[in-house]
Amino acid sequence: MLSPAPAVPEPELSTDDARALLDRQTAVLELIARAAPLPEVLAEILVSLEQLMPGARCSVLLLDRERGTLHHGAAPSLPVAYVASIDGMSIGDGAGSCGTAAALDAAVVATDVLTDPRWVDFRAAATAVGLRSCWSTPIRGRDGQPIGTFAVYHDQPHHPTQREELLVDRCTHLASVAIDHAGLVGDLVESEERFRRSFDDNALGMAILGLDLAVVRSNHALVSLTRGRSDVVGRPLDDLLTPRGRSLASWVDQLDRTGTALVAFEATVHVDGPDRAGRTEETHGTDVEVEVTLSQLPGRDGRPAQYVVNVLDLTERRAAERDRRARLEAETARRTAEDLAHARSQLLAAVGHEARTPIQAIVGFAELLGTIDLDEARRHEALDHIGAAAGHVMDLLTDVLDLSRVEANALPLVLEPVGVEEVVGDVLGLLSTKAQQRQVTLSCRVGDEVVHADRRRLRQVLLNLVGNAIRHGDVGGRVVVRSAPGPEPADLCVLVEDDGPGIPPELLPRIFTPFAHAHPGTASRRATADEPGVEESVGLGLGLAHGLVGAMAGELRVGCSTSAGTCMELRLPRAGAPRP
Repeated sequence: MLSPAPAVPEPELSTDDARALLDRQTAVLELIARAAPLPEVLAEILVSLEQLMPGARCSVLLLDRERGTLHHGAAPSLPVAYVASIDGMSIGDGAGSCGTAAALDAAVVATDVLTDPRWVDFRAAATAVGLRSCWSTPIRGRDGQPIGTFAVYHDQPHHPTQREELLVDRCTHLASVAIDHAGLVGDLVESEERFRRSFDDNALGMAILGLDLAVVRSNHALVSLTRGRSDVVGRPLDDLLTPRGRSLASWVDQLDRTGTALVAFEATVHVDGPDRAGRTEETHGTDVEVEVTLSQLPGRDGRPAQYVVNVLDLTERRAAERDRRARLEAETARRTAEDLAHARSQLLAAVGHEARTPIQAIVGFAELLGTIDLDEARRHEALDHIGAAAGHVMDLLTDVLDLSRVEANALPLVLEPVGVEEVVGDVLGLLSTKAQQRQVTLSCRVGDEVVHADRRRLRQVLLNLVGNAIRHGDVGGRVVVRSAPGPEPADLCVLVEDDGPGIPPELLPRIFTPFAHAHPGTASRRATADEPGVEESVGLGLGLAHGLVGAMAGELRVGCSTSAGTCMELRLPRAGAPRP
């Protein structure tokens, strides 16, 4: 049975070499710790190696991975002309020792550049400065991929010894640490510069606070918000601004307790004296409205180490909002004025049309009385027509006057406890003759309810609602007036229901608009058995009734309207109920 082969011990450096290398490594690490420039650190490594390897001349080339090219890193003993000739060379199999080592990620030894096929393109440059051999090893980064090459040159053909391999291996690793560290430092410097520019030059006011909420660092914008005061740094933030409604400490406590990314609140920045432009508080104001966002800046242990504050000046935003609101109000007022003017024009036209017929009747019968000798019966008939027409005109003018008073909020009212059953009884009595003419049955289902209203105006509203129900309901139908609980305990609803054909759907949205028609701009007609061809218009009554109910702190609306009938819903406050 064969015994396993004995393990071959890894080669080690002699004690003197190890001690010397350790001393040089210490010097290099001190340079790295001081963040010395990378060329200085690499030169120190190369010089140290050249002292341990007499006759050797060393260099480091840095790899540009994106372009696949090698660039000068350090070469303290190589001729400047040669360094310039290989700076920027492309990597690849056959690109000398360094280019091939970077491409293949393996050590490449050219014992004699005069005979090595990989040196065809670089042989003339090397021999011109007396270089005969080149040994190159890849320098690997944290990701294990090449980030550069470490090369050792001799003036005569040479093959590395085991000792030289060990020394180059240690120095290559040290160069890797230096290059990676330089990259980290470069990233850190770049990040710090980005932060500085984004912090110092930001138009948004920014500050970094300590755990005591004092300002550790402030940018120019925040200083400008405080009118350029020079003592911002070092002052507690709540000396500079005051949050609305809550203290700054409570916002910080919420941020720490909930672990949210940030908290935002509005605050007031306190400013004293003239600003940086020399404006005093009379022209610039003493306080500035701002929006503040506060977030944590964790330390290495994950706990809050500092706080970051962003302060946004709301002056321009608020001014823009006020301007936008003013323009909207002006536009709304303009449109309202135009709508009112149009509505008044329509109302005047409708009133004129409504009044023209009775006035013509008055004029006609007056001429008849003045030109023809009538008997007593016909004279009384003409006078009755004149009186009825005049009464219609007076009622129309009274309604127009009441409607204008309602719109101007100048309608005189006597609000008192009013028994609903009593008023409904009066209304049904006044309209009984009209109901008999259309064979309509009137009924009252109102209990002993008392509302807070104007008695005369409530009677006027109910006369309009019940009169409309009789006029537009079916001949031989019914009209019911009943009470019901309101949407609130302090309200009472009075419902007027008929069994007519209902209100045209296109008229419902404008049912309380004076003289509204079923189709805007056209005359919609509804033919009934006793009123064929009557123009379907709501006249002034419903619009006035709606205004009167509103003036009494109530509401008038269409409860429902279908082909089976219409229900008008009148809501009024109960007497004795608390009112706003």
